[in-house]
Amino acid sequence: MKDFSNAIIECVPNFSEGRNMDIIKQITNEIEKIEGVRLLDVDPGKATNRTVVTFVGNPQAVVDAAYLAIKKAGEVIDMRTHTGEHPRMGATDVCPLIPVSGITMEETVVFAKQLAERVGADLGIPVYLYEYAAAADYRRNLADIRSGEYEGLANKITKPEWKPDYGPAVMNEQSGGTVIGARDFLIAYNVNLNTTSTRRANAVAFDIREKGRQKKDEKGKVVKDANGEPVWEPGLLKCVKAIGWYIEEYGIAQISINLTNSVVTPLHVLFDTACERASARGMRVTGSELVGLVPLKAMLDAGEYFLRKQQRSVGVGEAELIRIAVKSLGLDELGPFDPQKKIIEYQLQERNAKKLVDMSLTRFALETSGETPAPGGGSIAAYCGVLGAALGTMVANLSAHKKGWDARWEEFSNHAVKGQRLMKELLHLVDEDTNAYNKIMAAFGLPKGNDAEKAARKEAIDAATVYAIKIPFRTMQLAFESFALAKDMAEYGNPNCASDAGVGALCARAAVKGTYLNVMTNAKGLTDNQEVVDIIAQSEAMNTAADQLETEIWNISLSKMK
Repeated sequence: MKDFSNAIIECVPNFSEGRNMDIIKQITNEIEKIEGVRLLDVDPGKATNRTVVTFVGNPQAVVDAAYLAIKKAGEVIDMRTHTGEHPRMGATDVCPLIPVSGITMEETVVFAKQLAERVGADLGIPVYLYEYAAAADYRRNLADIRSGEYEGLANKITKPEWKPDYGPAVMNEQSGGTVIGARDFLIAYNVNLNTTSTRRANAVAFDIREKGRQKKDEKGKVVKDANGEPVWEPGLLKCVKAIGWYIEEYGIAQISINLTNSVVTPLHVLFDTACERASARGMRVTGSELVGLVPLKAMLDAGEYFLRKQQRSVGVGEAELIRIAVKSLGLDELGPFDPQKKIIEYQLQERNAKKLVDMSLTRFALETSGETPAPGGGSIAAYCGVLGAALGTMVANLSAHKKGWDARWEEFSNHAVKGQRLMKELLHLVDEDTNAYNKIMAAFGLPKGNDAEKAARKEAIDAATVYAIKIPFRTMQLAFESFALAKDMAEYGNPNCASDAGVGALCARAAVKGTYLNVMTNAKGLTDNQEVVDIIAQSEAMNTAADQLETEIWNISLSKMK
């Protein structure tokens, strides 16, 4: 059987309580009881009277946590008295599992069915499977399963075609029913309108959603096909589900959207299309809000999209791209938007991880000056490479924004994007050089008693040493690549920044020659290894060429100052 201990799945249960924080806390406390699970987000809504919870972990731990949360929700939420703007059919209305890493969708379905079976058998709650876990095509869509909501479930559950997949085919008055399944990552997203009309919000929702609206004739009657079924006119965007509603808490109408595939329909395309359709109907989009978490790529793509619309360089840092996305999408209209809390990759980062690149400049210098050999020359050389690429990127961005050079913005933007790529990998290598040193020390610490242990120790030392050669060699390659950026910026970039491009070249030279020393130091005992021999040859060529390139860029920079 496959080992899923290192696999990660996400679980996003929706609970029918968004006002009583004590009840919500009781439910989330159950999730946090399970080792191997991390609670990422709790997003209550007063008007919808619904809370979206997000947590991740290894599959079995997530299933255990979800079961406890569903059990507690069934104890503390009474659906007989529940009201709210959002469609719902149970105390735990829906509980999807989403594969994140180390697990396929098919394998995630197995865990979803395991959870559904436990909930149905142990808790007496009728459970329906949906999306990839659905037993039949007509049960794939959550809206179809939930049609009639809690109030219609008692009658619906008695029909053979709507018999629950697990649990009794009997109405659970307090808990209602629950929908469990496996799906792709879904972005729950609301677009804000400057209207209070639900009908007008629905009109925009029907324009943009994939399902569209029912076709009507000149007299306003629904057009039907030969089988007597309504004819549907598809909407504009694939993988979009949407309805309109009025949110009393905010005093506005919203388009409530589930974006089921942000690759097919990017978030920024969805937003702009909603803006266009709202404007065509005499309304204006004032902003939007994310319910739960969003993938980093969706935010970065949005930031790039809106910068390109302005003909601005997209070769800016990750934080700036996110800031542009937040402002352009109006994600901070109804409340603060904290990227560290709302972007899933940031939530999954190791908390309290001690990285050199996260230190202040002063702390980094003090850490280097201590009595330990790491961080040492390799990390410093990598950071010199970062600074060289950063200066070239700065010149590119300033050139893209230079008055009178508007027609060249994309040319310099492409240079800046290249610089950001170099910076990102070099920043990673600042810490990785220290990690490589630690691998060597760990190998030297292995036992060396009998012959087998000695052989294993030597093999581990050699493998760790080869790795410790490859890390500075990769730094050297990237720093060498940054010479081209520095030269282009010195020669063709904003002439007022020629000195910055020159300093960038000096940093690149320091990085190349510094890592050359590291490569040669670590390689001296492995000259019988062909891979290492090849690395030495390439390193010597780059080391020699670095001097010539630095001189060329230096001379170009000086000529711009005369």
